Amino acid sequence: MDFTPKISIVILNWNGKKYLEQFLPSVINSDYSNFEIVVADNGSTDDSLHFLESTYPNISVIKLAKNYGFAKGYNEALKLVTSEYYVLLNSDVEVTPDWLKPQLAILESDKSIAACQPKILSFNNKSSFEYAGAAGGWMDKYGYPFAKGRIFDVCEDDNEQYNQIEPIFWASGAALFIRSSVFHEMQGFDEYFFAHQEEIDLCWRIQLAGYKIYSCPQAIVYHVGGGTLPKGNSLKTFLNFRNNRIMISKNLPYPIKIQVTIVRNLLDAMTALKGLLTGDVGYFWAICRAEIAFKKWWLLDKRKSIFPANKKRKLSGYLNKNIVWQHFIKKRTKFSEIVDKSE
Repeated sequence: MDFTPKISIVILNWNGKKYLEQFLPSVINSDYSNFEIVVADNGSTDDSLHFLESTYPNISVIKLAKNYGFAKGYNEALKLVTSEYYVLLNSDVEVTPDWLKPQLAILESDKSIAACQPKILSFNNKSSFEYAGAAGGWMDKYGYPFAKGRIFDVCEDDNEQYNQIEPIFWASGAALFIRSSVFHEMQGFDEYFFAHQEEIDLCWRIQLAGYKIYSCPQAIVYHVGGGTLPKGNSLKTFLNFRNNRIMISKNLPYPIKIQVTIVRNLLDAMTALKGLLTGDVGYFWAICRAEIAFKKWWLLDKRKSIFPANKKRKLSGYLNKNIVWQHFIKKRTKFSEIVDKSE
């Protein structure tokens, strides 16, 4: 490339001083000549802002009035960031020096590619894929997200088995490389989501608009995960179940939506009952609350969400199978055991 497009690496921070201290040096050392780092602070109450001002005075800081969550926090911040490309990066991510160039090369090679993600490995076990995206996100026929290298809670070891540059369904919000023009064309994230699965919804709408999402395993980052809402947190469970149902309702066409909704009603009820029978009352109640909240959205709040204009395009990274059946009944734990690329 004879030119270097500007890349803005935007880190949304909420009480994440310890992660900024730990991981900002790796971001600063990124091997690319035309990038800036912007920290959008989501109303932190810790010492994050003082730390940034005293230690990294040259890093741009956007001070948001309160904690808007992931979705609105980024929407508000990116109104103030001007670049050809955005990289939305979690504060608990360590990057490798050459993580930007391979991703930029993919997007520069084809204007219809709107976004991509690096290979995401676990910071605490660097030979293993990390839950939030692994080697690229997929979606099953009933709206369950999974990834190359991660099926439900099972993360595979990385043996370079998913090192192909190829289309995927969704790119992880932990490290999302995206054209700024497409982000704004899509009206950004659906703010109703607050947090969790808003990047999947955005990528779904991007595909329905005729663009593509890619994985870039040649770029590698290491993600701690669960930095804001740890696994098992009832709010996280609530948001995941509620937002997933909203996403299905928004993006699937009739009559497929009806069939999927009926099946998901049954599967979610079974999941909640399992939580109750195993003594996890918080999990059970979070799913019940999510179902109530979804119905409230459907009856009263749909107008607050962003809907795609077209719902009938062919989607990459889509599995025409039930991942629940494949994993829990057939006991398949690896992406390669479930997805047959020849189908």
